[in-house]
Formats: sequence, C-alpha cells, structure tokens
Amino acid sequence: MSRAGVPRLELEGAEELRVAVVAARWHETVMAGLLDGALRALAEAGLTDPVVLRVPGAFELPVACARLARAQYDAVVALGAVIRGRTPHFEYVCQAATSGLTQVSVQTGTPIGFGVLTCDDEQQALDRAGLQGSSEDKGYEAAQAALATVLALRPHVSDPPADRAR
Repeated sequence: MSRAGVPRLELEGAEELRVAVVAARWHETVMAGLLDGALRALAEAGLTDPVVLRVPGAFELPVACARLARAQYDAVVALGAVIRGRTPHFEYVCQAATSGLTQVSVQTGTPIGFGVLTCDDEQQALDRAGLQGSSEDKGYEAAQAALATVLALRPHVSDPPADRAR
C-alpha cells in the first residue's frame, strides 16, 4: 500500500456544511474503524454533529445516500467493506455499490465520499480501516474528500444542495 501522492486537502469553511455519514454493518470491526476515522475527520474540520445512518451492507449504501443527498445535505460519506469470498457475490456487490454511489453523486450533484473497501481478505480491510496498527485510514480520507469537493465547487456553483429545488 503506497501512501505516495496523498493530497493535503484544505478544509477551511467546512464547519458550516451539512454532512451525513452512511455506514454499513457488515464486518463490524472494520466498520468501527472506518466510522471513527470519518467522524474524526469531520470533527477536525469543525463539524460537531453529523448525521450517522447505519444500513445492513454495502449494497444498501446507494439508496441511503441518494435519500440523504436529496434531503439537502452538502455531502454524504459512504462507508462499507466487501471482502472477497468463494463466489461471484463479491463482484456483484462491489459493482452495485460503486456504480450506485457514482450515479447518486452525478445525478444529485452532491459529493459522496467513497469509503467502501473492496478487499481480497480480512487483513487487507483491517490494514485500511484506520484501526490501531492500520497503515491507512480510508474512512478519514473519504470524509475529507467529500468536504474538499464541496468546498472546491462552492466558488463555481451557485446552487448548493440546500438551495436546490427538489
């Protein structure tokens, strides 16, 4: 896992944003790390009370994110973990989550922080979950990416989600 190229994101002004975090329940230890990382990133940016919604798994992330994106949130952070098994189920869930979250973001214009781990085994997920001893903190990174995208768009877009007609 390379940390080369990780950007330093400027998040000044993020404290006024409305942000929701949607987290799957599968792989609870991994999810606890991802959720903690996302909430830590939001707190560091000055957001003290983000909405947190738990859904069963990664497959359910797009519909939950779509509802929240349309409910006037400036950004949504999607967190999940899909670990390869011995059937094609892994590919179906990964494709559905990725395509669904991309579609939500493009159709609503609401940035979605993509914190869905797609790993070959549990150790890879633990290494990316932001737990003690993890080499990466993908929940933290996903939250920062969502905030940074909202802030980058602000000077160029006159209709933030809170002002858009439904």
